[in-house]
Amino acid sequence: MSPVELDFDSCYRAVSARDARFDGRFYTAVTTTRIYCRPICPARTPSARNVRFYRHAASAEAAGFRPCKRCRPELSPGDPGWDVRGDLIGRALRLIDDGAADEQGVAGLAQRLHITERHLHRLFVAELGVGPLAVARTKRLLLAKQLLTETGLPVTEVAFAAGFGSVRQFNATMRETYGFTPSELRATAGPRAVVANGAAVAGGATLRLRLHRREPYDADGVLAFLTSRAIPGLEVADHTKYTRAVPGGTLTLTPKRDHIALDVTVDDTRQLARLVARCRRLLDLDADPDAISEVLGQTSLAPLVAARPGLRVPGAFDGFELAVRAVVGQQISVAGARTLLGRIVAKAAAPGGLFPTPARLLDTDLTGLGLTNRRIDTLKDLAARLAEGHIDLDGGQDPAEAVAALLEVRGIGPWTASYIALRALRDPDAWPTGDLVLNKRMAALGISHDHIERWRPWRAYAALHLWSSS
Repeated sequence: MSPVELDFDSCYRAVSARDARFDGRFYTAVTTTRIYCRPICPARTPSARNVRFYRHAASAEAAGFRPCKRCRPELSPGDPGWDVRGDLIGRALRLIDDGAADEQGVAGLAQRLHITERHLHRLFVAELGVGPLAVARTKRLLLAKQLLTETGLPVTEVAFAAGFGSVRQFNATMRETYGFTPSELRATAGPRAVVANGAAVAGGATLRLRLHRREPYDADGVLAFLTSRAIPGLEVADHTKYTRAVPGGTLTLTPKRDHIALDVTVDDTRQLARLVARCRRLLDLDADPDAISEVLGQTSLAPLVAARPGLRVPGAFDGFELAVRAVVGQQISVAGARTLLGRIVAKAAAPGGLFPTPARLLDTDLTGLGLTNRRIDTLKDLAARLAEGHIDLDGGQDPAEAVAALLEVRGIGPWTASYIALRALRDPDAWPTGDLVLNKRMAALGISHDHIERWRPWRAYAALHLWSSS
C-alpha cells in the first residue's frame, strides 16, 4: 500500500519561498546529496528533478536520506494536522513521542490503542510509508542528534537519554542511518556543545535544549495563564518563565526570541524524550496560528484575533493532573481552585513533590482540605477509573470515547469533560459548554451563540480568545 502522497508543486513552491508555515509538515529530500531538509533550509533550492517530498522524517530516512546539518530537522515543530484529526495515527504518534514504543515496544503501543500490532503497522505504512518502529527509531536518532549538538552530555548518556538500549546499538544505528558516529557528529558541533550545556548539579545534570515553535507565538499569554493556575508546591511561574517538579528533578521553560529554552535537571536522563514531548504539549508549540487565524479572523472574533494572532491553548503536563484541576475548579474561582489543589499536593504528593498518581489519590484521605464530600467522591471515582485503565487521558484513547467515559464519572458534566478535552486531550475543537465567563464575554461583545458553530474546527482557540479578553 502506497503512503498518502503530497502535492509536489505546492511543496516545491513552499521550499522555494522557504515558507515557515510548512515547517514540520513535510521534509525535502535531495537525491544528489542523499540529504533531507526542512522547507526553511537556507541552502540553495535544489532542482525539482532532484527532489522528493516526505510527510515524516522517518519516511525520508527509510528511503536512505540523512538529516541536514544546517537546518537540523530535529528542531522542526510537530505537524499540527494530527491534533486536528485526532485519529489512530495521530494518537500513536503522540504516544511514540511520549516514549511508549521505547518502553513497551510496538506491541505495547498497539495495546494502548486497543488494536492489533499488525493493524497498527498497516495504518502507518498506508499513511507514512513506514511502520511505527521506524518512526520511533527516527525520534530517538533526532533527539540524540540534538543532544550531541546542543549539550555536553557524554555520548554514553546521550544513548540512554534518547531511548537506545546500549551504546553499541546507538553507534551502529547512527552510523547505518546517518553515515557518521555520535563522536564524529559531536566533533562537528565544536564548542557549542559545551557552551549550551548547563552546569552539573548535585543529584543530576542540568541540560538546556531549544524547543522551536511556529510564529507568531503569544508567550506572554501562555505564561499568564499558567501563572494564575500554578499549584503551590508543584509549580512556580511568572511573566518570564515556568518551573515545575518532574520525576527526579525539575524543569524550567523560558521563552526566547525564536524558541523556548528548556532547562532540565534530572537524576535519570532516560525520561528526557517524554519531558520534551510533554513540554511541547503544555505550551502548544505545534499549533498552526495561520490556519487558526484564517478561520477565526473571518468571524465575529476578528478583533480579538487581530489583537492576539499568536494565541495558544495551554495543554497539560499530565492528563490525570489536568482532570483533577478541572474537577476541583468546578463553580469556584481560579484562585480558589489553586488553593485547594495546593492542599491536595501537600497531603498526597508523590515522592519528589510530584502530583499524586490515581492510585495514590485513591489511598489519600481528602477530608479536611476544604473539598465538599461530593467533590471528594468525584475525585475518587475519577482516580479509580484511570487506575483501572477505563479512561486514558494521555493519548491512548479516542477523544470522543474518553469524553464519553468521563461523563460516566459521578460529578463530571459537559463543562468539565469539555475542559479536559480542550487541554489534556488536545482537541482543538473542544468547547466548554455552559462556561459562565464565556457566556458573559459573548454577551458583552454582542456575539450570539449561533456563532459558535462558525468557529469550527478551532473552537478551543475561540474559547481562549474570549477568556483572555475579559
